[in-house]
Amino acid sequence: MSTAIPAVPSYASGTSDTPLLGDTIGDDFDRTAAAYPDGDALVEVQTGRRWTYAQLREEVDAVAMGLIAAGVEKGERLGIWSPNVAEWTLVQYATAKLGVILVNINPAYRTHELEYVLKQAGISFLVATPSFKTSDYAAMIAEVRPNCPDLRRVVLIGTPDWEELVGPGRSGDRAELARRQAALSPDDPINIQYTSGTTGFPKGATLSHHNILNNGFNVGRLCGYGPEDRVCIPVPFYHCFGMVMGNLACTSHGSTMVIPGPGFDPKTALAAVQQERCTSLYGVPTMFIAELNDPDFDSYDLSSLRTGIMAGSPCPVEVMKQVVDRMGMTEVSIAYGMTETSPVSTQTRADDSLERRVSTVGRVGPHLEVKVIDPETGLTLPRGEPGELCTRGYSVMLGYWNEPDKTAEAIDAARWMHTGDIGIMDSDGYLNITGRIKDMVIRGGENVYPREIEEFLYTHPDVVDAQVIGVPDVKYGEELCAWVKLKDGAEELTAEKVREFASGRLAHYKIPRYVMVVDEFPMTVTGKVRKVEMRERSVELLDLGAAAAIRNA
Repeated sequence: MSTAIPAVPSYASGTSDTPLLGDTIGDDFDRTAAAYPDGDALVEVQTGRRWTYAQLREEVDAVAMGLIAAGVEKGERLGIWSPNVAEWTLVQYATAKLGVILVNINPAYRTHELEYVLKQAGISFLVATPSFKTSDYAAMIAEVRPNCPDLRRVVLIGTPDWEELVGPGRSGDRAELARRQAALSPDDPINIQYTSGTTGFPKGATLSHHNILNNGFNVGRLCGYGPEDRVCIPVPFYHCFGMVMGNLACTSHGSTMVIPGPGFDPKTALAAVQQERCTSLYGVPTMFIAELNDPDFDSYDLSSLRTGIMAGSPCPVEVMKQVVDRMGMTEVSIAYGMTETSPVSTQTRADDSLERRVSTVGRVGPHLEVKVIDPETGLTLPRGEPGELCTRGYSVMLGYWNEPDKTAEAIDAARWMHTGDIGIMDSDGYLNITGRIKDMVIRGGENVYPREIEEFLYTHPDVVDAQVIGVPDVKYGEELCAWVKLKDGAEELTAEKVREFASGRLAHYKIPRYVMVVDEFPMTVTGKVRKVEMRERSVELLDLGAAAAIRNA
């Protein structure tokens, strides 16, 4: 009698001969600075400012001692609201040396979102640029400050405020800084990053030194980073892509952080690669598309490029091929993850075939585990079957700041992080992300939860009901489309009118591009809205067939 052989489960663990780092971020940074004191550490291309590792350590310590002089203590939350400038990086490492929890605030936020984050995290100290693009940060801070009792000091970068902070630190007590740094544990919380929530408000993913230092280190190791590498970072620092995969990957390997400009611009990024002879370039697919389509693309010398990372949203196969062929990034890597996992869980390797690198999100990272489960039973599925992707290991966040119930919904008793993404693992352990269990929209690398936008649209005086979905878009991967029911006698509501209503109140990437006024939503027998059908109908009515046909990894 023959016995059936059990199917191979959709489970993989990342073995590694390289141990995890047991350091705090500050200790690891100091070790690198001592090893490569004369190596380039940080270059801000637009201003021409640059620091060797020895110089960067001096400046980081000055900021840290300035914070000590300002009375900032371990465990306090310091917010940073700024585009990519050198001071962002200085504050990142200075707070890490003191055990001060850095709270990243999205540069696209408006007053509603800013006030929520300041209060939810209990931010006592805020560092910000006075403005960015059309955003007057100083005015918005002044508007919400009376409602934020914890906020005792605001420092504006590029104003006398900054020197008032750092000046005292230049002659500060190094012994006190060393004492504070030595009293930290790698498992202490050091960073809070807000990720959009289904409740209408973002949740603060709380990450430790151990979480993000090791993720940056392992991402960098898989990219083959060393002291000769120069990484162009046009992705935002407020996001894990910039501050972990960018900054921490560099400083844990002695590589150079290159800031092309405060915000993304294809010409600025390409010029930075050329000028600084960058070996690596980061971006979400939208950024690479913009660079490849720049009319002057062929005039830039990109011959120094070897590798890079494309992540943040599904990567079109054709774009990936062009990045390899036209940009010379023969070792480019696709990475997949989420803020709650520091962020990277899976990554393609340099020796993977091009087919693997353009059609999957790679294999599990070192020292991590992934599995694909049946979301109903929680049991691990056989390889080749779609289900919810879960991940476990050093990268899983400590939890959502002050939201234990939300944490328990995301991380189970065995410390598996439930991603909410639908994945398929093949026979060799490579993963494809095929959809999302929940209806999150990823627009140009920004995670948007429709519920938050729906709650906002309900505040419009003419809207009775609203449903928001993601529809395919050639440039951003997905765009927001709102289906709305209007009150009797209300005027027609257009996308332009919705944009006017939301301007200044919602981040630009959360404002629906398309608005469809309907009498009814497609519903299931049990009364649930059928968003899948809404998406199909929207693709047809908006003539988005070409965008829907693009293949993604």
